[in-house]
Amino acid sequence: MAELEGIDVTAPPSGTGCAECLAVDGWWVHLRRCAQCGHIGCCDTSPAQHATAHHQATGHPLIRSFEPGEDWFYSFETGEAYDGPALAPPEHRPVTQPVPGPEGRVPADWQSHVH
Repeated sequence: MAELEGIDVTAPPSGTGCAECLAVDGWWVHLRRCAQCGHIGCCDTSPAQHATAHHQATGHPLIRSFEPGEDWFYSFETGEAYDGPALAPPEHRPVTQPVPGPEGRVPADWQSHVH
């Protein structure tokens, strides 16, 4: 997998949460990391689905989970999950960050907003 186009093991994550959600006081369920540029976006279960939007805007083909204990990659092009190389640290969100998150922004009825 490391030799596939779309993975840059040196690109650091863009932050510890979904870049777009943080910019607009939004929230997410789980986080995904672009394997090419490090952009952190929210998963497709999240209301805004920013990881997929990032792929659609950039064409970057692979994401990796940004959740503790998860190291799988997903290809938007094939719809399949893969194993892959370690990426530049940190490899996941802070373990103190709640799911869903971020703390203080998740509505009490959050389950009615997920996909």
